[in-house]
Amino acid sequence: MSAAVLSAPLAEPAPLAAAQAIEARFEPMTLERLDAVLAIEQAAYSHPWTRGNFADTLAAGHQAQCLLADGELLGYFVAMPGFQEVHLLNITVAPAFQRQGWALVMLDALALWSRGQGAEWLWLEVRIGNARAQKIYLKRGFARVGVRKGYYPLGHGEREDAVVMSLRLLEQV
Repeated sequence: MSAAVLSAPLAEPAPLAAAQAIEARFEPMTLERLDAVLAIEQAAYSHPWTRGNFADTLAAGHQAQCLLADGELLGYFVAMPGFQEVHLLNITVAPAFQRQGWALVMLDALALWSRGQGAEWLWLEVRIGNARAQKIYLKRGFARVGVRKGYYPLGHGEREDAVVMSLRLLEQV
């Protein structure tokens, strides 16, 4: 995915002013960006990915993109291509930029890239307790297709189920 410039309205425009647009672009996630990625990951999750998780996914050649605006990291996603499908492994918006539409921008970019790879399906798992994320996925056309029991760690030896969701990327023939 090459750098692309995108814009999204600010969530809370200034009083009596029209919504401003922020220009953002995608750039590949690199080892040099991992400190910034990890800072967001640790701020956003109770059980964040580790530096090793990100380094491994980069070494494996997974699709890993950072969304940047004015030199600041807004968010990122990591996806693993497979045969006629792509599996979203991680999508995160920096807490300071949540509820501004950036998750939708990243999902749209991922879907576009996936279609370009010939994928017919986009798959993901989301914590069963993460209703906000599920709402975002449903808004983009994902469907709930199953549950993975005990998929996510909760702490103290407990586990949380994951909702499996999929999005059909290609029109049915």
